[in-house]
Amino acid sequence: MNPGPIPLTDPEETQPDATVHGGGELSSDEVLPLPRPGQSGSGGRGLLDRVGYLQATTAVPSGTPGYAGVRERVQARLVAELKEEASTPSAEALRPRINAILDEVTREQGVALSRTMRARVIESIVQDMVGLGPLDDLLKDPSVKDIMVNSAKKVYVEQEGRIHKSPIVFESEQQLRQVIDRIVMRVGRRVDESSPMVDVRLEDGSRVHIIIPPLSLTGATITIRKFDREALSGEDLVRFGTMTEDMLAFVRACVHGRLNIAVSGGGSSGKTTTLNILSGFISETERIVTIEDVAELQLNQTHVVPLETRPVSVEGKGGVTTRDLVINALRMRPDRIVVGECRGGEALDMLQAMNTGHDGSLTTLHANSAKEVVARLETMVLMAGTDLPSKAIREQIGAAINIIVQQARMRDGTRKIMSVTEVTGVVGQDVQMQDIFRFIQTGIGSDGAVMGRHVATGAVPNCLEHLESYGEVLDHSMFNRTEL
Repeated sequence: MNPGPIPLTDPEETQPDATVHGGGELSSDEVLPLPRPGQSGSGGRGLLDRVGYLQATTAVPSGTPGYAGVRERVQARLVAELKEEASTPSAEALRPRINAILDEVTREQGVALSRTMRARVIESIVQDMVGLGPLDDLLKDPSVKDIMVNSAKKVYVEQEGRIHKSPIVFESEQQLRQVIDRIVMRVGRRVDESSPMVDVRLEDGSRVHIIIPPLSLTGATITIRKFDREALSGEDLVRFGTMTEDMLAFVRACVHGRLNIAVSGGGSSGKTTTLNILSGFISETERIVTIEDVAELQLNQTHVVPLETRPVSVEGKGGVTTRDLVINALRMRPDRIVVGECRGGEALDMLQAMNTGHDGSLTTLHANSAKEVVARLETMVLMAGTDLPSKAIREQIGAAINIIVQQARMRDGTRKIMSVTEVTGVVGQDVQMQDIFRFIQTGIGSDGAVMGRHVATGAVPNCLEHLESYGEVLDHSMFNRTEL
């Protein structure tokens, strides 16, 4: 006797618009409370938990598919249909087609899905076909700043400065690879065993790094630095405690006064955000040329020429490096050159540009302190293949860089500007510098939050006279030594 379709639904369910996650197994609130052996089907039904439900073979015939099985069958039929079409339909056009196929599959398999589960199947397939699968939900979540896919079943996110394991995962390694292929194909790139690493940018500007086996031993990995749709302002950094109003006033004056500024710090310390804010202080009347590996800067000025590097092709040809773009930018009559990050031989060309009339340039680099910036720049200049002695390189650094803004990501996930340092010149073979402002940590709170404050060191910047010649008159009292 055929008992009819196996109900995988809750008759009292009243929320058809539940949030859809890209994968996973049935949860206990998505299945009908089936009768336990010996109980009647009309009353006294006990609610089976997930394990009980999966073990209820007396109620569910062996081989009946759950969510994953139904979804797999529906998507396979949809893909077979779409092979005959020239292009993939839009999400709006796909939903009714998926719904119709879902009706066929559930009827054939003898199962009845709840409204939540139907929506979950439909939306997850739509995400796979025209979106980025489970990543779509994470990309839409404004609280998620970074997405780190270590493998299909291990996805981590950064929220409020802390890293958490996400409940949203990929259903299989195959689904993860399909999402990767969709990401790289959109920008005309490829990733395979012959080229297992790639950096690309999503349509919203988010930066994506992908690395696959054999280089990654745990499976394909994706790291996404999300693009903030609304660029932060200097006032936002003051409100977050990243810097103080006096620090903001000083660095704004330095940009207006066309001083050369380097923003340094470790990975994920907020260097690009700070660079974007500093770049925003540049006058609307100036011609700005930006150079980045992956374009992230969000400048509101109208006279901006953004340039982006290009990796070599599979044949090993056609690559355009940051150094190539810096050299070409000098021929583009720029008022300002903004380099997203110096990490190699382009540092030499950047320093030469700063020393030959292209003042007011901005860049970032990786360094753990303002003093380390000098050593890093010296190393990068040598990477350009020059035989310059260290003394000559340091003289160029001392003459080119005026201000170093050092940034760090604290242990509680917050970002702080650790120091604003003025480079005062070269004595002997040493680049001289003085901290104008500094962050002093005083302890760790009971909730793990970093405690401390920004202080003025008491050093008066040597550049004040220069700034005043540009009309940037600062209140000298802001530099008075702050007592803790």
